[in-house]
Amino acid sequence: MSTNPTSTAQARLPVGEKIGYGLGDTASNIFFQFINIFLLYYYTDVFGLSPAAVGTMFVVARFWDAVNDPLMGAIADRTQTRFGKYRPYLLWMAVPFGLLGYLAFANPDFGQGGKLVYAYATYIGLMMVYTAINVPYSALMGVMTPSSSERTSLSSYRFVGAFSGTLLISLSVRPLVRLLGDGDEALGFKLTMALLSVVAVVFFLITFASTRERIKPQPPEKDQSLGRDIKFLLKNRPWVIMVIAAILTLSNVAVRAAVTNHFFKYYVCDTGEPVFWFLDKTSLLLSSGALAFIVGILFTSSLSKKFGKRNALMGLTILNGLTFLLFYFIPAQDYGLMLAVNILGNLLAGPTPALVWSIYTDVADYGEWRFGRRTTGLVFSAAMFAQKMGLTVGGGVAGWLLGSFGFVANEQQSGTAILGIRLMFSILPGLLGIANGIILLWYPLTDDHVAEIERDLAKRRASADAPAL
Repeated sequence: MSTNPTSTAQARLPVGEKIGYGLGDTASNIFFQFINIFLLYYYTDVFGLSPAAVGTMFVVARFWDAVNDPLMGAIADRTQTRFGKYRPYLLWMAVPFGLLGYLAFANPDFGQGGKLVYAYATYIGLMMVYTAINVPYSALMGVMTPSSSERTSLSSYRFVGAFSGTLLISLSVRPLVRLLGDGDEALGFKLTMALLSVVAVVFFLITFASTRERIKPQPPEKDQSLGRDIKFLLKNRPWVIMVIAAILTLSNVAVRAAVTNHFFKYYVCDTGEPVFWFLDKTSLLLSSGALAFIVGILFTSSLSKKFGKRNALMGLTILNGLTFLLFYFIPAQDYGLMLAVNILGNLLAGPTPALVWSIYTDVADYGEWRFGRRTTGLVFSAAMFAQKMGLTVGGGVAGWLLGSFGFVANEQQSGTAILGIRLMFSILPGLLGIANGIILLWYPLTDDHVAEIERDLAKRRASADAPAL
């Protein structure tokens, strides 16, 4: 393990390692996007559960999942192995991650009560394993290099990987469900998830094999209590602002993604017939958006250098929210305009995840600089707690609103139900996105301040590593 973080050569990461790290978020997003885009549809239109029951399940399961995140972060921070603190979880949890993903879509032949119990058990289990592998994976970025600029670069590779996973889901799921199921949606979802689960497991193992932890762990302290660490975290103002923004971000993502299939099935009247190559209208919009997102990621570094991380994130988030609002005013038959607006929105959104996670590494540095203790795992896991609280709110609201607007699966929808689906796909996520951008006005760390913190921490670490005379 490198002990001199001031060395430029040691701070820079090989391209191969960055690519390997990015594949971990490809694996994560295979499941994250599959669940966000298809799970509510699967539960209501394939598995046969009521939308209100699913909404309640989302709140219960995702709240429990969110509570687990800080606990997992604290456990990872206290892990000591020859592989490091965070890397070993990629090895230990990869196979359980894939297995539970498959079981969530296995579609057993139970009655309504049995189906609901099965859905609770498999979804909660999947989210717990997702936490156990994804919290350490996210924290790993904070200890691979001490350089803020290198972490921004690493974050860009990560989110190229992430939205390559999104693209894979957008392109493949609906065609694979039709192909493998041969008219049986339940069988199609089951076999599609089995195939994608294997891919996710392999990618996580590659990430484990190709990455290294370089920031030397601090010597053990007498007081390593979780309560003390949380107290420091709550005093970390940059983290608090980012947590509020995360709740707003993931609420808008969860609401919009949950009703995407409903929007195209019942409002746009997508019959599933290919309109371009093998893609139907839903798949074409999702896949073209994912491609635009990946292109947008390529502008992360240039936008960060020109405007600063916070300003770039704030501006792009607000503009993306405005594109969501536009969807409410697009007629169902104007599919070409929908494609164009969606591509624009995803181009604008492309740099935002890389900026967010790069900012979190700065927040971890700030905590070490301000309070003298580095809790990278807790910073990232508590941030993921906030994001999952956003998913909890958004997922619950999506199910409840579908029920309250009178949605009935696989039937012609009433005007009220169609209006509700449209509002949930456009107005509600748009307003949440704009609010997210506005809250960033209170984020206090400028790029100059981050550079100063980085220099001070480098001096401290060099001093700690110097041999005693």
